[in-house]
Amino acid sequence: MRAMKKLMSSPGWRHALMALVLMWSSLLWLHRGTLLAMTAVWDSSETFAHAWVVPPIALWLVWRMRDRVLAIQPRPALGPLLLVALVSFLWLMGELVAVNTATQFALVALLVLSVPAVLGWQLARALAFPLGFLFFAVPAGDFLTPTLMTWTADITVAALRLSGIPVYREGLLFVIPTGTWSVVEACSGIRYLLASLMVGTLYAYLNYRSMRRRLLFVLVSMLVPIAANWLRAYMIVMLGHLSNNEIATGADHLVYGWALFGVIIILLYWIGARWADSVDLPVAEPVATGPWPLGLGVLAGLAVLALTIAPLQLMAHFERSASSGPIQLDASALPGGEWQTAADPVPTWQPAFNNPSASMRLAAASADGAAVGVYVGYYRNQNATRKLISSSNRLLASDGPGSNALTMGVRTVLAPPQTITVREAHLSSDGRAEAPGKRKTLVWQVYWVDGQLVSSDVKGKLLGAIGRLMGRGDDSAVILMFADESDPKQAEASLTRFAATGLPALVKRLEAVRAATGP
Repeated sequence: MRAMKKLMSSPGWRHALMALVLMWSSLLWLHRGTLLAMTAVWDSSETFAHAWVVPPIALWLVWRMRDRVLAIQPRPALGPLLLVALVSFLWLMGELVAVNTATQFALVALLVLSVPAVLGWQLARALAFPLGFLFFAVPAGDFLTPTLMTWTADITVAALRLSGIPVYREGLLFVIPTGTWSVVEACSGIRYLLASLMVGTLYAYLNYRSMRRRLLFVLVSMLVPIAANWLRAYMIVMLGHLSNNEIATGADHLVYGWALFGVIIILLYWIGARWADSVDLPVAEPVATGPWPLGLGVLAGLAVLALTIAPLQLMAHFERSASSGPIQLDASALPGGEWQTAADPVPTWQPAFNNPSASMRLAAASADGAAVGVYVGYYRNQNATRKLISSSNRLLASDGPGSNALTMGVRTVLAPPQTITVREAHLSSDGRAEAPGKRKTLVWQVYWVDGQLVSSDVKGKLLGAIGRLMGRGDDSAVILMFADESDPKQAEASLTRFAATGLPALVKRLEAVRAATGP
């Protein structure tokens, strides 16, 4: 209450705070779509549920240092405007190619940059940690999930073998004498890692004054949950094995996992407290009583809003000019060449690409008996729920039956008149390694974006953004070529031939579809 009385007694601080509240309210309203998309992820994903506590913690951190903050005279600054312009451009690029992380990061950055614009650099420096802590509200990091899943499988299998248990492994699936186990998304440990990183960063700030100790503890808070997840996975498999699958295989699987993780994290912070520095309590200081420069503050605020509104208007223009025509993908025949349509593709594998604007699946066969399956997912007017390049678009549904990626990599192939890079994956059609009739599939993946064939997610996103900025729309597609890998050499030869003759013809068809209904 004393702090509020002090605040109300300073006209300069009252005006500055009112301006900041008005600025933040305006930014959140202008970017309400981005804000709602971000909070929807918090609400729907257990991985990012911890983000709900980020804003309250940031406010508490500011309140905790209120006496020191109120002693600083707020002074608007025009210097942050260049950074605001760059961040607004980042938002535009992210919105053009539907990269939610980029747009949400930009929104938080705009809120942070409005503080030095309205209150000045000195206050922004004093509030550096609470403002930086807000970035933990951005739901980012799930791209690490596949890597963490692979690491978990590697360590678990190695530990089982060291324990004397024979293991047969295919990709993320492994078989031991008492049963079959598979590393799924929930086993990756990504939710442990992100939550521990946020809490560890806060703990380091509150308990250490040495930057070296702070950085070291943050590093440890990242490494410990990864190692704890490996130990958790190994112990769950061992519990199941030793109990003949009586325990650690149902709901108690998660209970044991969280219990073990909780014990390890508590131990981490107990050990970290032994090296905690003495933290001085904030000392009450006089409240700055100078006037807030109204003219400069209004100028800075209007400039921030103008730089925020400009990309919003540009994005609205792109959306108004977007094509709404039907997309005609004809799967009845291939456009000439040595390849002709055949019966349904063998194997009958289906990728997990979400919400394409149109799709087609066909089988191609040559006169000498070579057979290739083709899947095309066509995307137009992409947004948060319908986009070509997304972490949720995968070759295999993560929770689907019999889904198992054995190995993945890249390969350079000839697709006249150019040489392109494709992603290569070897898939197992059945989740049980011992299943009779199990089939393996060789898959080559490439994106068609702004008329070019690329395999890189980053390059694909950049080409998509450039295409929209140049007024060419965002029509793009994923092309998946696959073949039965019961004979690996034959599968590779068939895909190589299709890439050289069938793929260029398929690209011409996509270009015709784009020209017929594009902007």
